[in-house]
Amino acid sequence: MDSRRGSGCAQHPMTIAAIVFFAVVLSAWVALHWWVGRRQIHRGRAYSQATRRVIWAGLAVLAVVPLLGLVGRRVGVVPELGLMQWVAFVLMGVSTLLISFTLAVELSRLVVEASARLRRREGVERPRSSERRQFFADIANFGIVGGAAGLSAVGFAAARRVPEVVEIDVPIADLHPDLEGLRIVQLSDVHVGPTIRGEWLDKVVDVVNTLDADLVALTGDFVDGEVGVLSPELAALGRIEARHGSFFVTGNHEYYWDGPAWCSAIAGIGPTVLLNEHRCIEHGRARLLVAGVTDLGAGGRVPAHASDPAKAKANAPAHDLSLLLAHQPRSVYAAAEAGYDLQLSGHTHAGQYFPMSVLIHLLQPYVSGLNRHGAMQIYVSRGTGYWGPPNRAGSPSEITRLTLRRA
Repeated sequence: MDSRRGSGCAQHPMTIAAIVFFAVVLSAWVALHWWVGRRQIHRGRAYSQATRRVIWAGLAVLAVVPLLGLVGRRVGVVPELGLMQWVAFVLMGVSTLLISFTLAVELSRLVVEASARLRRREGVERPRSSERRQFFADIANFGIVGGAAGLSAVGFAAARRVPEVVEIDVPIADLHPDLEGLRIVQLSDVHVGPTIRGEWLDKVVDVVNTLDADLVALTGDFVDGEVGVLSPELAALGRIEARHGSFFVTGNHEYYWDGPAWCSAIAGIGPTVLLNEHRCIEHGRARLLVAGVTDLGAGGRVPAHASDPAKAKANAPAHDLSLLLAHQPRSVYAAAEAGYDLQLSGHTHAGQYFPMSVLIHLLQPYVSGLNRHGAMQIYVSRGTGYWGPPNRAGSPSEITRLTLRRA
C-alpha cells in the first residue's frame, strides 16, 4: 500500500505497558494536587473549615477536569472540539504552574531552613519567631497562587495572538550568487485541534503571504486530532503563496492520530509532503535541494515511515545547497553525517512556558534559534502555535523568515 494513503482512524487497543504508564501518570497527577493542597493548608494560617473546603474543591477541579478532557476525548466521551477542551487545557496550564511554583518554594524553604539550622548550631543566628515564619509562609502561599494565575493570563494572551515575524539571516560560506537573498518562511508546531482552529490558521497564512517567500517549510506537528474532524481546519495551507511552493514533513503528533492518513490529507490540500525524499529547485542558475524526513519516532508507529536523512538525499542531482526539513532537532546528528548544509526544525516550543522552558534544555541538543553543528547549521523554531495549555509566557511563538546570505 502507498505509504501516503491513510489507513483509517481506527484506534488500536492499548497495551498493558501503556495502561500501566497512564495509570502511573494519572496517579502522580492526582497525588501532586493533594500535596499542593496539604502544603497550602499546612503552611498557611489557621484557615476556617469553609476556606479549607474551598481550597480542596478548587484543587479537585484542577486535577479532574483536565483528565476528563484528555481521556474523555480519546475514548470518545468528550467531543474533540468544544468548550470542554478549552476549559480542560486552560486548567491544565494553571495546575502545572501551581505545582511547579509550589515545588520551587518548597525546595527553597528546605535549603533556607537547613542553612539556618547550621548557623544556629554555630551560634551565628537566633531562631526566628513563629510570627515571622508565618508571615513568610503566607507570602509564599499568596505568591504561588497569584503567580500561577497571573502567568496563566499573560501566557494566554501571548499564545492566542497571531505570532510576530522573526527575521533570521543565515550566513553560508561560498553561497551561490543566485541563492543570495533567497527567502524561506517556516511554520512549525501549529497544533490545530481543540483550541486552535482554521480561523486562526487563516490569519497566520495571511501573514505568510505578505512575506514574498521563495519557499515555505512546514516542519510538523500541525494537527492534534482525527483527519475526519480536523482536515477542513487546515484548508488555509492550500492558499500559501511561495515562488517554489510549500513543503511539509511530519511531526510526532501526526502519528498520534494516524500519520499516513494525515500525509494523504495534507498532500490533498496542497503542500508537497516529503517522506524521506527530496525535490530539486532551480533558482536562477542555482540548484537548491529540499529534502524532508519523517518524525524521528515515526518508525515505532509506522515502520515504513522510519526517519532516514541519508535516504532523503539518496540519488540527488548535483546541487549548490542542501536543506533538510526535520521536525526534531535531534535529527541533526544523522543529517550531519549525510552532509546537509542547513536543517530546519521545531518540536521544542522553546519549552512553551515554565518549568519546561528550563527543562527543555536537558532534552534537546538545540532548543531555539540558529546554531552551528559541525560543518552544518540548524535553525529551531519556537513554534507557531502551542500544544495543550494556551500559554506562551516567556517563550513567544513565531513565524520565521530565513534569508540566505553569503558569509
